[in-house]
Amino acid sequence: MKIAFYFGHPAQFLFVRQTIKELKQQNHEVLILLKKKDVLETLVQASGFEFTNILPKERKNSRLATMTSLLKRNRLMYPILKLFQPDLLISSDASFAQLGKIINIPRITILEDDYEVIKPLAQITYPFTSTILCPNVCSVGKWTSKKFGYDGYMKLGYLHPDVFTPNISNVEKYNIDKDYAIIRLAKLSAYHDEGVKGISHSLLDRIIKTLEKKNIIPLISAEGSIPKKYAERVLKIDPVDMHHILAHAKILICDSQSMSVEAAVLGVPSLRYSSFAGRISVLEELESKYKLTFGFQIGQQIELFNKLENILEMHNFSSVFKLRQLKMLEHKINVTEFLVRFFTNYTLNMMELSVDSISNIEPSVAENKDVA
Repeated sequence: MKIAFYFGHPAQFLFVRQTIKELKQQNHEVLILLKKKDVLETLVQASGFEFTNILPKERKNSRLATMTSLLKRNRLMYPILKLFQPDLLISSDASFAQLGKIINIPRITILEDDYEVIKPLAQITYPFTSTILCPNVCSVGKWTSKKFGYDGYMKLGYLHPDVFTPNISNVEKYNIDKDYAIIRLAKLSAYHDEGVKGISHSLLDRIIKTLEKKNIIPLISAEGSIPKKYAERVLKIDPVDMHHILAHAKILICDSQSMSVEAAVLGVPSLRYSSFAGRISVLEELESKYKLTFGFQIGQQIELFNKLENILEMHNFSSVFKLRQLKMLEHKINVTEFLVRFFTNYTLNMMELSVDSISNIEPSVAENKDVA
């Protein structure tokens, strides 16, 4: 089987990194296309996969630049796909959905964002894709007939215990104090981030002071540039070690939705301060059902710091959150195992993958029960 992947964000690649390894081990032919985005190329290189970077320069942050980039991707990838002749296209991007429709190749759109959050992207992707593959909890708007849900999260594709084991040596080599917190500052420059606000510098100062009073070292991980006064607190590491470091952190405080999910599935408490709070189903489930993460809207600074104080004063809170993580994992599947089965059993006519046949593809999971 010949399978083509396109990645426009590091999290998209991480989701299927182990899946690609297993597909290759099964002698499937894999083509990887990507564009420049943060540490994406670094992560793919570290995995040892061959790839083609079709857009080596990051686009500007505007609607015009977004649409121009889409048209450019379509133009550049069309001849590559025609030459490779894949049996299946897999991506989160509109390009593969549109190109697959034109070339008549089955295409799977992988994501875990709700339709209302990514509506501009969804409107140029969902009409053209064959299947929307996402967690059961996600909403896809009127495109429910194309949705194939699974009991898991994208982050479990690379952070499930069967796939990832945190290694303390990946932390110790940076001489990081054992009692540290990660403060993640997202760039908030994606198509769906327009008008979205997060952690300001004044709020960051207060967070730092609060952590230091509790003898917890604040380490800042920022997608964009930050003032020089924070230079000594900036986390300077090899990107491939990020999840080992996150897994051993006391707590995560951020305006990043993606890293909030990562921390939650690793059993690390996370507090997110963002306009997105309350709007993303995956995070809402992790918060309301499993109590692994907590979201606060812009303006809820008092509530944010009250929760931070409550967690840090909780007796042995790290163990408490690890138990909550285990409860969550009882309800979720090994996502990588599921993806390998799903991709290799995929057909152009999705009607063949009816509800009655899901059991042949998806590993069984425990019956869902609310966390007490």
